Amino acid sequence: MNYLLIAKQKTRKMPKTSFKELLDAGVHFGHLKRKWNPAMAPYIFMEKNGIHIIDLNKTEVKLEEAANGLKQIAKSGRKILFVATKKQAKDIVAEKVSAVNMPYVTERWPGGMLTNFPTIRKAVKKMGTIDKMAVDGTFDTLSKREKLQITRQRAKLEKMLGSISDLTRLPAAMFIVDVAKEYIAVREANRLNIPVFAMVDTNSDPRNIDFPIPSNDDASKSIALILDYITEAIAEGSNERKLEKDKEVASAKDKKEKKEKEAAAKAETTDAKAGADKHAGAKSVAHKPAGAKAIADKEETKTTAKKSAAKAEPVTAEAKKEEVKSPDAKAMEDKATDAKAKDDKAPDAKAE
Repeated sequence: MNYLLIAKQKTRKMPKTSFKELLDAGVHFGHLKRKWNPAMAPYIFMEKNGIHIIDLNKTEVKLEEAANGLKQIAKSGRKILFVATKKQAKDIVAEKVSAVNMPYVTERWPGGMLTNFPTIRKAVKKMGTIDKMAVDGTFDTLSKREKLQITRQRAKLEKMLGSISDLTRLPAAMFIVDVAKEYIAVREANRLNIPVFAMVDTNSDPRNIDFPIPSNDDASKSIALILDYITEAIAEGSNERKLEKDKEVASAKDKKEKKEKEAAAKAETTDAKAGADKHAGAKSVAHKPAGAKAIADKEETKTTAKKSAAKAEPVTAEAKKEEVKSPDAKAMEDKATDAKAKDDKAPDAKAE
């Protein structure tokens, strides 16, 4: 993600820091002239009494860009690692950064913390293992010497890595106070292409910093003012993310309720349709006897007609036979009938 482009596009939306506030906090004081870094020349306003004075107008612009970039990162839900091992910055960073729930390093920077991140995670897990031993009773079974050794090891890990125990993956960005002192952290971030936001004094090199904020990184008031503005931007981004999530949850809930209502309405329509079909079926069953009677009458009529045709069929056959017979055959039949009659009469005559 190009956080520089986002920061420049949204610079006007952030509240501006007062020039007078920066002046009163001593943000404009740089280092001695003989300690300056020539790369800081664009951000130096003038020299006075052998001390370089930082141009606060440019500080305002750069501070707003950095704040907007960090706000977008916080809004995306990623973590920002704060690094400040200077004595005057330790307590300020720990107090203000812990309020916005971000990881920070205020003790010695452990070399390879970013480039060898899996090893650091193992050390953090070891802390969790020791805590688990204290809870499940394993710690009580150890000897006094072993308990003392483990307790000291736990305290050392807590001091070095306690503030990054929630950092489960590489941070999305780093904020550094005094890049000259934390040059190892800057190198590791540059190697891993992690954006670097930093307070840059006149003795520092801003060329390796993605979002340099020209300011006094030695005065506690200056550090507190810059961190106030930065942490406020991060808190604002986190709140916006929370509101968006709540809005998404509410939207999902509304969609679910709408779907349930549509399903209920559809079910009611289906039930009503099923009831109408059932009513229509019952009505047709009520009218069925009349239809059955008509069918029975029709079948009976067909049966009667068939019987009548069967009776009439023999007569018709005999009639057809008589019609087919020739006149000679009929005469011969008559003769045979007469001969039979004579034969019947002959026995009667003899008897007389």
